[in-house]
Amino acid sequence: MNTSMMMVNSMSVSPDMPSSSPFQLQSLSTPTSSPPSTSLPVRTIPGSYGWPLLGPISDRLDYFWFQGPETFFRKRIEKHKSTVFRTNIPPTWPLFLNVNPNVIAVLDCKSFAHLFDMEIVEKKNILVGDFMPSVKFTGGLRVSAYLDTSEPKHAQLKGFAMDTLKRSSKLWVSEVVSSLDTLFDTVEKELSEKNSISYMVPLQKCVFNFLSKSIVGADPKADAEIAENGFSMLDKWLALQILPTVSINILQPLEEIFLHSFAYPFALVSGDYNKLHNFVEKEGKEVVQRGQDEFGLTKEEAIHNLLFILGFNAFGGFSILLPKLINAIASDTTGLQAKLRSEVKEKCGTSALTFESVKSLELVQSVVCETLRLNPPVPLQFARARKDFQLSSYDSVYDIKKGELLCGYQPLVMRDSKVFDDAESFKAERFMGEKGSELLSYLYWSNGPQTGTPNDMNKQCAGKDYVTLVACLIVAYVFQRYESITGNSSSITAVEKAK
Repeated sequence: MNTSMMMVNSMSVSPDMPSSSPFQLQSLSTPTSSPPSTSLPVRTIPGSYGWPLLGPISDRLDYFWFQGPETFFRKRIEKHKSTVFRTNIPPTWPLFLNVNPNVIAVLDCKSFAHLFDMEIVEKKNILVGDFMPSVKFTGGLRVSAYLDTSEPKHAQLKGFAMDTLKRSSKLWVSEVVSSLDTLFDTVEKELSEKNSISYMVPLQKCVFNFLSKSIVGADPKADAEIAENGFSMLDKWLALQILPTVSINILQPLEEIFLHSFAYPFALVSGDYNKLHNFVEKEGKEVVQRGQDEFGLTKEEAIHNLLFILGFNAFGGFSILLPKLINAIASDTTGLQAKLRSEVKEKCGTSALTFESVKSLELVQSVVCETLRLNPPVPLQFARARKDFQLSSYDSVYDIKKGELLCGYQPLVMRDSKVFDDAESFKAERFMGEKGSELLSYLYWSNGPQTGTPNDMNKQCAGKDYVTLVACLIVAYVFQRYESITGNSSSITAVEKAK
């Protein structure tokens, strides 16, 4: 979902998406470029980038092979006794000659918050770090996700994205529920024949279907090939862009040699991408035309940005979030399902679900937020210093120079023990009540705090409230349909129909 993962401008929300969203309870005071408290000592940023070539390669091997991302950052926190330090992030030399792997890691909630203060940082071309996939993957255009807020085109594109979401909000619930009906009919049919079934393919088809209809206004059924394979086309298109930056846990050193040593060419997915382009152009023509008429975009700008929102932001994000959410619920042995079922039955009964009705489900909302805390769809966030400024952590202040790249690894930031009690554990009720509402200020999965408001002056995910409400809707749907569900992040082994 990073991934940022969708878009928006500060305009009124539709009747089906009330402005009093449960996920916008208070505002967060973001850091500014003013001098931090003098009670904190100014400290030289610990760590180093090592010898040219050798340092980045050594860190790359640790990151992908010898340690893995989480251990990579944890060990350096221990070594430097600091949550702020210098290191290298892949991809690196020898074949990524135009990529500078040098970053300043910021790994606590206080220092991490600086990444969202657009007065002191910029976001130009750093969605996945200093490495930027070829613009051939997006029709030769820099789409909105790669634009800084200072670029005029950013406001146009974010406004277009926001407007598209706002206008489509009335469709979301019906399309999600319709797609879930198909998904779970498939699950039940296959479970009648097997003891366990993998749900990833039907889940991704479900997600692709409701997102295509809701965001683009295009029904995949209008094109047989898109209906059958559209989701896998997006999977391959997305994977080729980010392979140099992620680990997929295959046998080493094969992963290092074949996945992290060079960027894959767009030509490998050009045929599929062109089919998706033609699908959006034809079946989503009303949305595309509105981008031209009301936001001054070219036809190609509208199409390629819609495809990026659909594929990278929305489809990619939900494909990561939903299996984690299903796993958190279906594998639980603490009685969570009984509590969720009770809340859904008490608050929603058997009535048709709406965004309004799921807003009353406090435990469901908390479970979704806790899943996002421990499993942010975009693990790495980046920002480049727009000017010299001082960055504060809990115990020190650091001088940041203009042009330096900051990097936060969210799975660790969101386990900050100074903010979250028992931070390593999944606590279903963590975000409930007054104290839980306050913690939303530190839930940063959407390229900003959950209490923040996306607009054309920031880079926060415009669809963040849609993401959380759709996830809540899915949980509510499950417990209207079932007494219980058993499984994990890739398979379902049993379902018990609701009584």
